[in-house]
Amino acid sequence: MVSIVALSLLTAAGQGYMAVHSDARLWVLGGLLLVLDVAGAGYGFLASRQSPFTRMPWRLMAAGRAASAVGAITIILSERVGGAAFWWSGTTGHLAMYVLLAGGVLYGAIRQYTGRDRVALLAELTTVVAAGVMLTWYITVVPLLGRQPPARDLAYILGSHVGDLLLLAAIASMLLRGAVTRYALPITVNAVGLAAYLASDLAWSLSGVVAASLLLTLAPMISVGKPAHAARLNPPAWAVYLPVSAIFLACGLLIAVVALEGEVLRWGGIVAGLIMMAAAMAVRQIIYMRVSGDLIVSDPLTGLANRVGLEHRTARAVRHRESMALLLIDLDGFKLINDAYGHAAGDTVLIHFAGELRDAVRAGDLAARIGGDEFAVLLPGVTDAGRARAVAERILAVAAAHPVAIGDDLVPVRASIGVAVATDGEALQEVTRRADVAMYHSKRAGSHGCVVHDPSLTDPRADDALLSDDLDHALDRGELHVLYQPIVTLADARPVAAEALLRWQHPTRGRIPPDRFIPIAERSGAIARIGLWVLAEAAAQPFPASVNISPRQLREPTVVHDILAVLHRTGRDPRDLILEITESAIVDGEAVIDALRSLRTHGIRIAIDDFGTGYSSLQYLTRLPVDILKIDRSFVAELNGTPGGAAVTEAIIHLAGALTLTTVAEGIETAAQAAELQSLGCDKGQGYLYAEPLPAADVARTFVGSAAEGRTGNVGGSA
Repeated sequence: MVSIVALSLLTAAGQGYMAVHSDARLWVLGGLLLVLDVAGAGYGFLASRQSPFTRMPWRLMAAGRAASAVGAITIILSERVGGAAFWWSGTTGHLAMYVLLAGGVLYGAIRQYTGRDRVALLAELTTVVAAGVMLTWYITVVPLLGRQPPARDLAYILGSHVGDLLLLAAIASMLLRGAVTRYALPITVNAVGLAAYLASDLAWSLSGVVAASLLLTLAPMISVGKPAHAARLNPPAWAVYLPVSAIFLACGLLIAVVALEGEVLRWGGIVAGLIMMAAAMAVRQIIYMRVSGDLIVSDPLTGLANRVGLEHRTARAVRHRESMALLLIDLDGFKLINDAYGHAAGDTVLIHFAGELRDAVRAGDLAARIGGDEFAVLLPGVTDAGRARAVAERILAVAAAHPVAIGDDLVPVRASIGVAVATDGEALQEVTRRADVAMYHSKRAGSHGCVVHDPSLTDPRADDALLSDDLDHALDRGELHVLYQPIVTLADARPVAAEALLRWQHPTRGRIPPDRFIPIAERSGAIARIGLWVLAEAAAQPFPASVNISPRQLREPTVVHDILAVLHRTGRDPRDLILEITESAIVDGEAVIDALRSLRTHGIRIAIDDFGTGYSSLQYLTRLPVDILKIDRSFVAELNGTPGGAAVTEAIIHLAGALTLTTVAEGIETAAQAAELQSLGCDKGQGYLYAEPLPAADVARTFVGSAAEGRTGNVGGSA
């Protein structure tokens, strides 16, 4: 920093001295340029050591400054002692400076591209330089040739203009590839220095040349100690129109020349046709650039912004220090929709939700699709978590109120939303991470809800990984055990079967809820081994058992063989076994359905657990090997003696009756619920009203007592 200030002050002092003492102008000018060139060469070579990505560009530019220093020395000697050799040496050094400066910049720009991208950049640079050639030819070269100056002057002037065109190409390359941004200060200073040198050259301003040389020296000085990276920067929005602007400039020059030379009749038609062609191509290029830009930042399926568009908008908000909040949205059960109805239906759901999302946010908010079924909403200007939550709840309400029609079915769209409010200047990655943690908690809390991130929230995924490792060994360590909840007839509480419920007593964490570790077991694959163990435990009991089987188990090619092997090993009658599956399992493909059919042919009964909470189409029930529908506890909890509270439960019971299926209600906690279920036509159920999950021995005694009283029955048949 001290060197930068000192050099700037020295340059300013020299400029001031030249303004006052015109007689010493040439010597002070030469001395200043010499000092700046030497410093620029030295720091350029130092900057080249900072990073392999910028080594060659800085070295070429340093060589250019060294050539300029040699040129300055020899020109001073030429003025001092005379001699054509000194003059030509100085001129050659000066012209070499142009080539080396431009060569360093162009090398750094072109090396970042390959194939078509490199050709496209060269074509754009050619367009810009061609406009400069036209201007130079008409304004400078033609008048110069008309005067027939001495060969020495002609060579110097033409060489300088060729150098100016090279500088123009270098400046254009930095603009077109996006190197000139606030994130690349040394490159920006270098670009401004080249532009100042070009302008000073054209205007024959010696003071401007000194200022330009200062900037070209400051650029490597700033770069020293700040290593460059290999990241390609995005060009400013206006820079991509630079080649088009050059075309229109050239067209304007053609019109001016034809008019000024009085050759309208002779050349007017040709020029007009050429201008029309160039204008048409320029318009086509503008349209192409806009379409290409839209493709880069937009999602082609939904028309929302994509991840790139979200990053661009968020980066702009951070750059302008705007406050903002971010919502991350994940559709619940989207895979089930794809499996049940096909991927075309899944696309329909995505398009439908995108439209609802667009309508639910403000005009200035940005809605984006950032993954398969993942969406995001950026809320600029929002600093209050309450306002962000209100937007999330509005999105959930709109989605819930507008199910999507797929064939004859109305499929509800449910989502989990994580909300994070950005702190001042916080990067997108950190905001996204916090919103993602909140969304994960939302999904674990249940479908169709939102969670706002606060510092107390932790990312449970790392803890899930630890639990997964522990779960791999839990069975061998005897940490897992099975409890059984009786399934009874509602009329007299007679036990007819018992549902096997897996429990995990962790040695250090204590009791871990099933809804915590079962999904982990599903993801890790441990559920296959654990599931067969639970089945074997249940089959060994002296009462009919209902066992949950996961979708992942059903996808195993040996599932039928494995289940039958367990029954054979334990000597259990297949008719005493009920397999409970979720709706997600029955829409998981024909292989699963075939496995269920095979199991049913051996006498095993099939129950659909939590019926009504998933996305399965009702048409599946007409062709599936199903015996029992289990009414989810959430519907039982709504029973309050009113038609509204009983609507869903009554519909399920009527549907089961029409398909000759048995219904079992889950989560019965009050006598009023049991009585209302009976009145609706459901005669079997389970819940804390009758018994909590119990050890096998306690449940066995219940069955023994009922048998002594002659009250045992069959869960799949009539009471």
